Amino acid sequence: MMSCSFSFISCIVLVLAFSAISPEAEARAFFVFGDSLVDNGNNNYLVTSARADSPPYGIDYPTHRVTGRFSNGLNMPDIISEQLGMEPTLPYLAPELTGERLLVGANFASAAVGILNDKGIQFVGEV
Repeated sequence: MMSCSFSFISCIVLVLAFSAISPEAEARAFFVFGDSLVDNGNNNYLVTSARADSPPYGIDYPTHRVTGRFSNGLNMPDIISEQLGMEPTLPYLAPELTGERLLVGANFASAAVGILNDKGIQFVGEV
């Protein structure tokens, strides 16, 4: 019984110690890497048929316009940015992603991306 209460008390002390020495830090930058699940429009700037630039894509997005996201609304990086209190990341190929805007993050995701040679070949060709 004594060892049980001792380990419980030591766990509480450790939690309090870690919370005291590691203050909550704010996110400084948010970079996204991935495929179509998190692509927010990079493929709009590429010569590829793997695109999401026509309806019904974007119908539930706040602007109700096509954004290049392979979803009808916000994707996970958008929701994470929202929760962090940041603006959504811009596609890394977007012309407006320069200077200070690049320092707060960028989205490098691209639909049909993969590490295997045969991934996305039907959209671009042999790489």
